[in-house]
Amino acid sequence: MILLYILFGTYLIAVNVYSFMLVRAQKIAARERGNNAKNKNGKLLVAGFLGGAVAAYAALFILKFKTDNVLLMILLPVLSVLNVYIIILLMRNAFFIPL
Repeated sequence: MILLYILFGTYLIAVNVYSFMLVRAQKIAARERGNNAKNKNGKLLVAGFLGGAVAAYAALFILKFKTDNVLLMILLPVLSVLNVYIIILLMRNAFFIPL
């Protein structure tokens, strides 16, 4: 059971690091291409849905990037609350595995 918690924690750390680095890479790409760069919010939303919404939302403010995008400013906090709720639910119910 402890191995399952370690794997789940590693997954969450990896997804959150990926989300932060994705925001950073998008900022660098937008700076190189100028203001007419394509909006690639889909990757960020998928990473947030997979568990990295907290890091992606924090990265937007830390890096001061896309804070005027209404879609990201609404969906990422909603996904963050959903992610935290699911994590708490999984931890309380021991991943739904009967002992």
